[in-house]
Amino acid sequence: MKYPLTPDVKPEFCTTGTFMRLPSQKHDAKLAIVGMPFDTAASFRVGARFAPQAIRQSSMTLFPYHPIHNVYPFEQMNAIDIGDIPVIPHNIHRSYELMKESIHELMSKGVIPIGLGGDHSVTLASLRAAAKVYGPVAMIHFDSHTDTWDTYYEEKYWHGSPFIRAHEEGLLQADKVFQIGIRGTLNHSGDLQASLDLGYRLITTGELSNRGFEDVLKEIRKTIGNTPCFLTFDIDFVDPSFAPGTGTPEIGGFSSYDTLKMIRSLTEFNFIGYDVVEVLPSYDPSQITSLLAATLVHEFASLAALGAKEDN
Repeated sequence: MKYPLTPDVKPEFCTTGTFMRLPSQKHDAKLAIVGMPFDTAASFRVGARFAPQAIRQSSMTLFPYHPIHNVYPFEQMNAIDIGDIPVIPHNIHRSYELMKESIHELMSKGVIPIGLGGDHSVTLASLRAAAKVYGPVAMIHFDSHTDTWDTYYEEKYWHGSPFIRAHEEGLLQADKVFQIGIRGTLNHSGDLQASLDLGYRLITTGELSNRGFEDVLKEIRKTIGNTPCFLTFDIDFVDPSFAPGTGTPEIGGFSSYDTLKMIRSLTEFNFIGYDVVEVLPSYDPSQITSLLAATLVHEFASLAALGAKEDN
């Protein structure tokens, strides 16, 4: 039987609980959906622990073929959904270990993970796993916040600090990190400078709008080249009129259509992992945010399938 099962084979409402009804295991899997339901590093709204299942539920309306890239990503990558990592809600460090171990096991076998967060703190675990396999990696980071703030309430590990911690731990090639879509008010005048001081390339929403993504993409391609690269996507990159179900919404973002165009253009990169984070189902009327997140997962899988096709 081919996977994923399409709605013309089995009704959308007859779910198995996995993303697009994928199987939980295959001996030759090249892509894995991984739930990372940790959300107690959030500073404002919580509830992203429920996002993985909401995203999976919204995926039921998606079809397997990607008409832009001309791929059946989940079939071509023999994709699986391994379920949720059993995180510990009140212990971020033990949760990090559990997430790192699961992601590392996949990456060490050549399987590309797509993480379903969870708040943005979970990405640090994936980067730790990636660095064990590939060494320091490049990163493309879509977000309205830099997440390079050192501490909050005197705590160093929270969803606003994963990328300063990643820098301190030597997980990233700083000159190959792009933070895209940054906007909104700040706590301090030097908050954006903190990313620049780490060596990251910061592209605000204003710069992106003025230059256009095609021009920005040329810079990203030239800089990153074929370096192993992790793509992390905070759903608040998108304007809250299109993605209201998130933890720290910032107005003035991009539409879902513009966002999809950007993601679809990210071909010719050596992506070794992806995640989508900060979806909060309790703030998501009509499931529009979780549907966008599920569609982004489909886009990531399609990019992975394109990359695998180019390697053959």
